[in-house]
Amino acid sequence: MLASFLIGLREGLEAALIVGILVAYLKRLGRKDALPRMWLGVGLAIALALGIGAILTFGAYELTFVAQETIGGVMSLLAVAMVTWMIFWMQKAGRTMKATLEGGLDRALTRGGIWALVAIGFVSVAREGIETTLILWAMVQSFGDAPAALIGAVLGLLTATVVGWLIARGAVRLDLRRFFTWTSGFLVIVAAGVLAYAIMDLQEAAILPGPFTALAPVDEVTGAVAIGWAAIPFGYAFDLSAVIAPGQTLAVVLQATIGFMPKMTWMQVIAWAIYILIVGFLFIRGLRAKRPSPARDAVAAEERDPAAPLSQQGAA
Repeated sequence: MLASFLIGLREGLEAALIVGILVAYLKRLGRKDALPRMWLGVGLAIALALGIGAILTFGAYELTFVAQETIGGVMSLLAVAMVTWMIFWMQKAGRTMKATLEGGLDRALTRGGIWALVAIGFVSVAREGIETTLILWAMVQSFGDAPAALIGAVLGLLTATVVGWLIARGAVRLDLRRFFTWTSGFLVIVAAGVLAYAIMDLQEAAILPGPFTALAPVDEVTGAVAIGWAAIPFGYAFDLSAVIAPGQTLAVVLQATIGFMPKMTWMQVIAWAIYILIVGFLFIRGLRAKRPSPARDAVAAEERDPAAPLSQQGAA
């Protein structure tokens, strides 16, 4: 519930700030008449995200076990790819997001077409909505506790909506640069856990070699799939189920935060470690590269803290 809450809060606040920038700019231009069309696009984006979530959730019930695991693994990989892209996109484009959105609105208003404004609202929110849907669906599949995870996500989205509205009103000031930096770092770890679960899904579907295929190494004494160093690369890396039961609170917390499962295959562990090392290194390098110098602070202040222009413009 905590992990899904944080993801809902992070993604929801990002979407709320984007919508806030669009609304504030239209009001500043005196084009309140265009707001309904933009809100239509936002509504369609939300409907699309909910529709994808419903299809993934209810559509899987009619599939075979192998098909469910295959789809689950593929969608989890897609979620990891989208989250990874968004992490680095925010690092690169976060400073110019406001100008980019306003430029898109200018072009839509110049064209004068209703669908241009609808498209601006739709595209601005759809990306966040689809990303949130995919990663939450993947987490729900891995946790096996859909109600708690969904409740956490809904609470996170509701909190993000309220916080976004308060920021726009100037009632709350939040260092958004630090907020998105810390939550992006958290998402790197979460994505690594989702990747590990995707590997397990694909191994269970026999798409990837592992403990469920003929390539699995067998313990000569017990006749079961080998565990430990002798099991590299297609066996189990460890099995701590006797110490940390899969259904216990500790196991759930570890899985939600760092992607740890009491019993993991070597391919899961290797994929998790490689993702953390590569993406973590690139993320930290990006943070060091974007550290602003004192001479640039005044120039980049608006991009670093979108709350300031939103409150000054009186965005709703």
